Amino acid sequence: MTRKAEAQPQPDVAVDVTLRSARWRRGLPGAEDLCRRAALAGLKADKAARGPAELSLLLADDATLRRLNRDYRHIDKPTNVLAFPAATAASAELHHYGDVVLAYETVAREAKAQGKSIADHTTHLIVHGVLHLLGFDHEANGEAKRMESRERAILARLGISDPYRVRVAHG
Repeated sequence: MTRKAEAQPQPDVAVDVTLRSARWRRGLPGAEDLCRRAALAGLKADKAARGPAELSLLLADDATLRRLNRDYRHIDKPTNVLAFPAATAASAELHHYGDVVLAYETVAREAKAQGKSIADHTTHLIVHGVLHLLGFDHEANGEAKRMESRERAILARLGISDPYRVRVAHG
């Protein structure tokens, strides 16, 4: 059986990946490429026509996410991912989606506890964060189901199993 070729993402979308923590390079070799691929897959959920666009990914640590979580959400603890949608486009020529920030220690700890590879968990969290940039949310039950359904579909196209079917790691 031949799979239908998936449409390629817009070639004019720039995904800027910054490694703030060296732990990402040690714990997830090739993190930059994996993150770009995940972000572009997530951006395919954007149904609005866009011209040249960009988004930023920051691969940080628990201390950074704790500070951001405290300053922006008034929750004084680290979290796995935060998304900061851009308030307005940077210019008429370039649409800026916003920023997605991940904490290595929390992501690695969750991946291990859930019996997932750090690559798959990171991919899921980036897709999750990008969907937030596109206006998806999970505060209300109906919104959560819609967002999770979209995540599952995107991840399936990337060859990653359902992230909401959690397996507990043994040993």
